Amino acid sequence: MAEHKRVLSRRRKVLRVAACAFAALVVLGAGAAGYAYFKLNGNIKSVDIDARLGTARPPSATDGSFNVLVLGSDSRAGGNGDLAGGDTGDTARSDTAMVVHVSQDHSRAEVVSIPRDTLVARPDCTDRNGKAAPGAGRAMYNSAYETGGAACAVKTTEQLTGLRMDHYVEIDFAGFARVVDAMGGATVTTTVPIHDQDSGLDLAAGEHHLDGRQALAFVRTRHGVGDGSDLGRIELQKQMVRSLLQQAGGIGFFSDPVKLWSIGDTLTRSITTDSALASVNSLVGLAQELKGIGPDQLSMVTLPVVAAPGDPNRVVAQQPQADQLWAALKADQALPQAVVAAQPGNPAQATPTAPAKAPANGRAGTAGPSARATAPR
Repeated sequence: MAEHKRVLSRRRKVLRVAACAFAALVVLGAGAAGYAYFKLNGNIKSVDIDARLGTARPPSATDGSFNVLVLGSDSRAGGNGDLAGGDTGDTARSDTAMVVHVSQDHSRAEVVSIPRDTLVARPDCTDRNGKAAPGAGRAMYNSAYETGGAACAVKTTEQLTGLRMDHYVEIDFAGFARVVDAMGGATVTTTVPIHDQDSGLDLAAGEHHLDGRQALAFVRTRHGVGDGSDLGRIELQKQMVRSLLQQAGGIGFFSDPVKLWSIGDTLTRSITTDSALASVNSLVGLAQELKGIGPDQLSMVTLPVVAAPGDPNRVVAQQPQADQLWAALKADQALPQAVVAAQPGNPAQATPTAPAKAPANGRAGTAGPSARATAPR
């Protein structure tokens, strides 16, 4: 009997020690999680677009669909200058612009790229110093960001599309390269060699696994492939988006907490969002809403454009196709087939007998002599 009591006593001590150790692990784990949460939250930069723009905006959809404006900034500040080269002084423009429409049931998304050199009516905005910036009847789309930052870019996009931009996400050159590296790179296939001294891209025909710096060069290149137009470069950007979605689908986020932390830390340090998205909880919530959308559920087009009257180096929206496109998104319908069928081909996936299809206006975008003389962007 005495021996039995001693065994029970030892077991109780072991259980108490185990319980204390488990409690300590829980506390430490909670502390680490808390640290991670506050660390990631503190990384995120945001802009209160709602406060800047007020209520004079298109209404948000009431059916569960929503729109996100994704911008890539060509700022050379910080580490961007080493990656991108060129010189934009103290200013920055939106080098890439995509309107992402997520369907009512969040099962699909349509992405519309807006060529940066599209001439639009830019509305009155507030500049970066808080002063009024008068609108312009004929301004390059990407100048809106230069004029008044994220809020002016959103306002201009809403005026152009008639759609409410429910969220805003911005990433710069260095941020994009960091995110690609954190994800383990991106794989692309080219059927033609690409050699672009401006972007630094040098690829033979074939499949390539690119690191962050190479991926940035890929989405920025235009002189080294195709007809040199900005419309061709947009096709490379679409290819990269699909590659990154494919890469993200193969990452075991929850089975690899180190990878999850690395990507989360990198992503939150690399983006600027609207204030409603500027928290880990909000970003995770958005990711949950989009988790069912992969490359096969993503439709990507470029805004139909034609050469601008009197300026072959600029483009304007082609009508009625452009209005039909925006109307389809507003009604949460599939992209118009007339728009899809007229899309330019990917210059990196052309063949000698079937070159990349030229847009309706030929060498549209920034392919003209005056645009080629500018610093690489």
